[in-house]
Amino acid sequence: MTALETILKAQISAQGPMSVAQFMSLCLLHPKHGYYSTRDPLGTGGDFITAPEISQMFGELIGLCLAQVWIDQGQAAKVALVELGPGRGTLMADILRTIRAVPGFAAACDVHLIEASPHLRAAQKNTLTGYIPTWHDSVATLPDDQPIYCAANEFFDALPIRQMIRNGDGWRERMIGLEGDTLSFGLSEVAPLDALAHRLEDTKDGDLVEHCPAASAIMQTLGARIEANGGAALIFDYGDWRSLGDTLQAVRDHEMVDPLHRPGQSDLSAHVDFEALIADLHCHHSRLTLQGIFLERLGITQRAQALAKSLSGPALDQHIAAHKRLTHADEMGTIFKTLALFPEGANPPAGYET
Repeated sequence: MTALETILKAQISAQGPMSVAQFMSLCLLHPKHGYYSTRDPLGTGGDFITAPEISQMFGELIGLCLAQVWIDQGQAAKVALVELGPGRGTLMADILRTIRAVPGFAAACDVHLIEASPHLRAAQKNTLTGYIPTWHDSVATLPDDQPIYCAANEFFDALPIRQMIRNGDGWRERMIGLEGDTLSFGLSEVAPLDALAHRLEDTKDGDLVEHCPAASAIMQTLGARIEANGGAALIFDYGDWRSLGDTLQAVRDHEMVDPLHRPGQSDLSAHVDFEALIADLHCHHSRLTLQGIFLERLGITQRAQALAKSLSGPALDQHIAAHKRLTHADEMGTIFKTLALFPEGANPPAGYET
């Protein structure tokens, strides 16, 4: 039994079952025993690998995309270059290295990182040596008088979700309680939820819909800042246009495991509901686009070919495999999707359509 499991069971015994959102929050961010609070989860030595860790090409193309937005919107003298959930800082490092080739853009950028984990903040500081980032616990404290140029890769999938099961004209919430001395799933009594009223049109009794209030709040703030001051946000994650079914998953050592087994020792995430993500935004948004299509539109194949000229042997094989993993339909190219936020009246960032 993990230390966090003992804490969870004691809390449930004292206060009753907890929501999936409460469970995810404690498992990922408990200050002493949370998954992100105690380890570096990325890479071959961690539990999963993200796109920036696979190849520098991912960050390079995002950097150039944001730079083009900056040029198109008039080259503001001071902007906030933001990343949500920066991991080790690899994506931001690749962006900053790339935009140095765009006259004036790097000098205009102040780096802001949204990161709750002290452990990962330390890793980001080490990766971004030579820069002076400002760390934030939430988007609410980002500058409100500067254009926002934001990247978010696999950030929204880690936000806590509520799982609601259709029950007549209402919902029952999936909860985590105790069966004997074992953590187990159960259901609450009827839980009216206005935010899911529209889902009564396309669901039936017993269907499970996931709802992420934290994601909506973050998007509302980002959208308002971008509409007021300019900029763009590029969002990459796995998921689909509308949530339906149980997508809560746990990963440990690159393998899927039971989400309730050894809490605090595995990464918990859920598929992103992109339709809910852009609901009631105060700015414009692009169409949802497959990651592979987006990267190809920005020229990843040409960039891969240019980099390949200086490679041979195992390094070349790894490079070819990285390009395939990021773009091909049977790998991340289709599973991962992207959309962009930008001001009303502005053109969408390169690679996106409206």
